[in-house]
Amino acid sequence: MDNQITKPETLIQWLALLALAILLVVPLGIFGVQMVQASDPYIKSVLARTGDPVQGHAIFQINCAGCHGLEADGRVGPSLQAVSKHKSRYGLIHQVISGETPPMPKFQPSAQEMADLLSYLESL
Repeated sequence: MDNQITKPETLIQWLALLALAILLVVPLGIFGVQMVQASDPYIKSVLARTGDPVQGHAIFQINCAGCHGLEADGRVGPSLQAVSKHKSRYGLIHQVISGETPPMPKFQPSAQEMADLLSYLESL
């Protein structure tokens, strides 16, 4: 009979340890990803600059509007209205420069151009 009493107690202890591990690992993982992203020289350079949304809009018109629409409201590509509320600055930079989501092409703007583009996207 004692085994029946200790088994649920052991299970509860294991579940508590698992929950604690998850609570520790998830924030550490997120922090680790942000540290790696923040150590990238290109990203550091972009984030150190002040972007000009007017210049960013011009860059957008030349490079992005064909798919995302003249006012970033979607066309072939998705709407980018309020995109900065859904993606971090790191996520937006990665999205633009990686080319990991076809059919979006890889685009490598200068650090200032990327800062300008971020400023424009954050204004939407």
